[in-house]
Amino acid sequence: MKRTTLIFDMDGTLLDSLDGLLASTNAALTACGYPTRTYEEVRAFVGNGIGKLIERALPEDADQTAYEKCLAAFQEDYKTAMMEGTRPYPGILQLLQTLKAEGYSVAVVSNKIEHAVKELSDHFFGDLMPVAIGERDGVARKPAPDSVYAALAKLGRETETAVYIGDSEVDLQTARNSGLPCLSVDWGNRSAEQLRQFGATSISHTAEELLEAIHSLP
Repeated sequence: MKRTTLIFDMDGTLLDSLDGLLASTNAALTACGYPTRTYEEVRAFVGNGIGKLIERALPEDADQTAYEKCLAAFQEDYKTAMMEGTRPYPGILQLLQTLKAEGYSVAVVSNKIEHAVKELSDHFFGDLMPVAIGERDGVARKPAPDSVYAALAKLGRETETAVYIGDSEVDLQTARNSGLPCLSVDWGNRSAEQLRQFGATSISHTAEELLEAIHSLP
């Protein structure tokens, strides 16, 4: 059965959103009296959801109260900073337009909080991305397969038709846990070398290469 269902990660795969994440992380850290983090530090911290991002950004001796305060400050700031510098990576809109024209079923599955995933997806992709799923209560976040299965159910597609596309080790593990092959991209938050160390076997460097990799799927 040909793989015609594509489940995309969002941050680092479809959208370059690091500026907003950096701004809100540092706004939260400053509000809580902690040192700020660099672009590269925050880049390394992302992938497992906002809670894990804040946990990694805080000093090791920060307690639960500090974590909760900093997380709340991030969530409040990100309501406005979410769009700050955020944009699709080069070629992504053209890629999604081509996939729609060719009859592929697509969805985005992210560890970002669900309301933000839906807002960003609607703003940047509109009807090119009919299903957008983020972190929400009662559903285990990636690398658990739950949100991938939820996306497949919404699309009305079977696992055997699907492939996962992402930019990090979290995405590779999500694909494995979901029983899907994974197409990796290296324009996001992990380099090609890092992805190979995590077990990636298909790494695209541009949206055009990714389209070729999709077309090459059995």
